[in-house]
Amino acid sequence: MIKSPLPIKAVVIDLDGTLLDTAGDIAEAANRMLGDLGREPQNLDDIKAYIGNGVSRLVKRALTGTMDGEPEAALFEQGLALFRKHYADTLTNSSRPYAGVTEGLAALRQAGFPLACITNKAQAFTLPLLEAMGMKDYFELVLSGDSLPKKKPDPLPLQYAALFFDAKPEELLLIGDSLNDSKAARAAGCHVFLLPYGYNGGVDVREQDCDAVIESLTDAVKLIRKVS
Repeated sequence: MIKSPLPIKAVVIDLDGTLLDTAGDIAEAANRMLGDLGREPQNLDDIKAYIGNGVSRLVKRALTGTMDGEPEAALFEQGLALFRKHYADTLTNSSRPYAGVTEGLAALRQAGFPLACITNKAQAFTLPLLEAMGMKDYFELVLSGDSLPKKKPDPLPLQYAALFFDAKPEELLLIGDSLNDSKAARAAGCHVFLLPYGYNGGVDVREQDCDAVIESLTDAVKLIRKVS
């Protein structure tokens, strides 16, 4: 439990499952892909569990029905192309900010915290989605899953953000919803808050290594203080 506000210079926020509920549109695209390949659709809860490690891993999971499965190479390439095509069409059909997100972003900016969005989602989908949701201008930095050579849970994106904001690792806070986020933050030496409503891959956030579990983005403002 945090006894006094953490000294933070900048805040990094995850996208899928943290800022936006995108599972419905992802599931629709995945099931259209599976239908094109003559396969049975999967339910929303299963596809939610597949989210978090980027498009390629999600497609592999959807094709195999397992978290670590490896489909035949030609099938994967076909599935990946189909998913990308369909997700471009479904990207903003039902995706919406979670409760308190817009207010939380405004409160963080009002308190003087520069913001970054770091996601494993491909850039081709990240930027249009943030734009459509009216969120793009909140962020001084946006890093997608293909922006750098490595993505979360590797610490590289957070290390990049620390350099970008001229911050020490311990002055950076990551707000996310999954084991990817907690692992990346700890590997980078950053603080991490987790939200319980997102896509945690079946691992309860309360069982993960984090500084706090918060119910909404607005709660983060109460637990941190701005440092120069």
